[in-house]
Amino acid sequence: MSDWGGSVAEKKCCFIGHRTIALTDELVANIKDTIRKLIVDEGVRYFLFGSRSEFDDICHRIVTDYQKEYPQIVRVAYTRRSEYAVKKDEKEKVERSWAAVLKTDVKLKDYDAEVQSDKVYSAGKASYVERNQEMIDASDYCVFYYNESYQPPKRKKANRDISTYQPKSGTRIAYEYAVQKSKKDNKILINMFVCSETD
Repeated sequence: MSDWGGSVAEKKCCFIGHRTIALTDELVANIKDTIRKLIVDEGVRYFLFGSRSEFDDICHRIVTDYQKEYPQIVRVAYTRRSEYAVKKDEKEKVERSWAAVLKTDVKLKDYDAEVQSDKVYSAGKASYVERNQEMIDASDYCVFYYNESYQPPKRKKANRDISTYQPKSGTRIAYEYAVQKSKKDNKILINMFVCSETD
């Protein structure tokens, strides 16, 4: 897929959240309401996706459902090394191919456009950090699912080392970056974790 060519003047929104979330009916309703307001009240046309998180999945599903009502909206995949996006018109063919290989039913997310950055591909293991930053930089609105107390699993310092360290979550890194960018560039940040806790 080629680059997406979105106009600078057209509003964009990215989604970033933890790999696993506490998915409730209330949270889904809040996400639906937020996305509808972004489309109808704020004129957001482009929705940017990047991670393989549960939050990303539910937001993609909601935006896809809203495309029936608002056909002007566009789903844009920001991919990093070892990831690729499936275009809407290619989805069935790719699903059939994978299903034949895996001998099971396969359902893939589809997108309307893809962004592949040279910077992301040269970033190494932390390419998701640069990918998230590019999505934030491109967006007017950033919708997060960020829990301040979340800690990712501890990791080994090296393969042969038994000691571990506590890494910072990718969502936290992205959220802190977005806070700094919002002060400078007037980006609007929405944290759905806080919405689900207080409503």
